[in-house]
Amino acid sequence: MSTLSITTIQTDLHWEDKAANLQMLESKINAIEEKTEIVVLPEMFSTGFSMQPQLFAETMDGETIEWMKELANNKKVIITGSIIIKEDGNYYNRLIWMLPNGQLGYYDKRHLFAYADEDKHYTAGNKRLIASVKGWKINLQVCYDLRFPVWARQQPRIHEIEYDVLIYVANWPDKRMHAWKTLLCARAIENQCYVIGVNRVGNDGNNIYHSGNSLIIDPLGEVLYHRADTEDVFTITLEKEKLDEVRSKFPFWKDADRFDIH
Repeated sequence: MSTLSITTIQTDLHWEDKAANLQMLESKINAIEEKTEIVVLPEMFSTGFSMQPQLFAETMDGETIEWMKELANNKKVIITGSIIIKEDGNYYNRLIWMLPNGQLGYYDKRHLFAYADEDKHYTAGNKRLIASVKGWKINLQVCYDLRFPVWARQQPRIHEIEYDVLIYVANWPDKRMHAWKTLLCARAIENQCYVIGVNRVGNDGNNIYHSGNSLIIDPLGEVLYHRADTEDVFTITLEKEKLDEVRSKFPFWKDADRFDIH
């Protein structure tokens, strides 16, 4: 039976204070006692959801990437979360997937949150990242992507489904929490996969309150973990056998519409 252990870190963030956030998160990660293989951090974990990329952006060989590389190696875990990256004159809200051996993958947030002017400061990505761990396929997305189901929709081949776990890292405000919780459950049900949503808590620099409400949901839409309003570090072990059983008993994925994304 294949299992996958994942740790979620729901935390307050120091507004636009990179050094304080990295120190705080390193302490939390080092304090994890359970066996885990993946540690998931919130969106823009080193700064908060900042619209000042010209002040806080790094390159792909910058301080935060090196921090992730060293910590992933020392702890022997995969670390993922998004940070502000500058590349070829553009700024990206980039999710980093850092392996213990120093190799990495990345995903640039496709759907930029125009309501907060994110589209005026950052460049959108156009490629999904589906990582592989121990035979598990993991689709990695960022916050506002959650509102766009086509971007997350399974595109199964004839005999196999595309991915097993869908992860969203977020800075999702409390005032729109009903949408967050509802859409996470919907993504799990419609894609017949585990869904993990990791959100921050606390007020940001614009005095916008974030209640967390990080969730882990099974492929039937049942909530396995939910925590609101407080910081929390939680580890869960997902079972591939349960996932395969659901897909075998309810093979709805075979009837899905075929489509292309442009």
